[in-house]
Amino acid sequence: MHISAKTNVFAVLGHPIGHTLSPVMHNASIHALGLDALYLAFDMPPAHLMDALRSMGKLGFKGVNLTVPLKEVAFRGVDDIAESARLTGSVNTVEFLPNDKLCGHSTDGDGFLLAIQDAFAAHPKDMRIFMLGCGGAGRAVAITCAVAGAKEIVLADVDADRMHALDRELASLSAKTVVKQAGTTPSAWPETVRHTDLVVQASPVGMNPDDPSPLPPEAFRPQQIVFDMIYMYPETAVMHAAAPSGARTANGLGMLLHQGARSFEIWTGQKPDIAAMRKALESAVYPQQ
Repeated sequence: MHISAKTNVFAVLGHPIGHTLSPVMHNASIHALGLDALYLAFDMPPAHLMDALRSMGKLGFKGVNLTVPLKEVAFRGVDDIAESARLTGSVNTVEFLPNDKLCGHSTDGDGFLLAIQDAFAAHPKDMRIFMLGCGGAGRAVAITCAVAGAKEIVLADVDADRMHALDRELASLSAKTVVKQAGTTPSAWPETVRHTDLVVQASPVGMNPDDPSPLPPEAFRPQQIVFDMIYMYPETAVMHAAAPSGARTANGLGMLLHQGARSFEIWTGQKPDIAAMRKALESAVYPQQ
């Protein structure tokens, strides 16, 4: 790679950021397309985010992704909000506009829909969904599912205020989707989980490989779909707990892929090399045979 003053720079910001695979997939696509560009990762505490984003714009960065815990901070701080971010109340993609303006987008919803289509040939319409984790990406996915025609969404989170806030948002979006709360006590969740069609694990539990599953094996049933947004491991703790029941499981690698691809299109107006991105991600996560 030849880096010069003309090299276009993209980045992902988070806190922490060591787990991210965004540079792996984006740089693979950049190389495949023959672009003079580079995608980097930076650790950014929430208190410094907005100053950093404005400085990055002045330095000539071409686009920025955001991950935990920066998405809602950016939503409150950017100058313009795209409809995708307005709907979800969070920003995972920052577009640098003329006159030093920042526009926030959310590609999490699109990424989720494409991921479950890839993994399960499924769509949220008419499904009963258990949403574990009501902030950030979980919030975006829950809202996406309601707009897509989910029959019922059951919310669970250890933070009651966050769960109640999402409940109110969902109720205002779609009269057709029944919204319920499973509460903040993990021991009370399994009975509710068993009666749903799609389980979405959107909490940070499991990012540490030693984390136990927030849901026990008895929470799951045959043919249920279990999607864990955590993507760093071939089988997450929740996937491992669900497998003996006969549930179908997938990690969040497909969602990372598709939300990142959509971000790249927003920044450049160009389609990335999806095949190169997927291959790079799978090489990073799955053991080589």
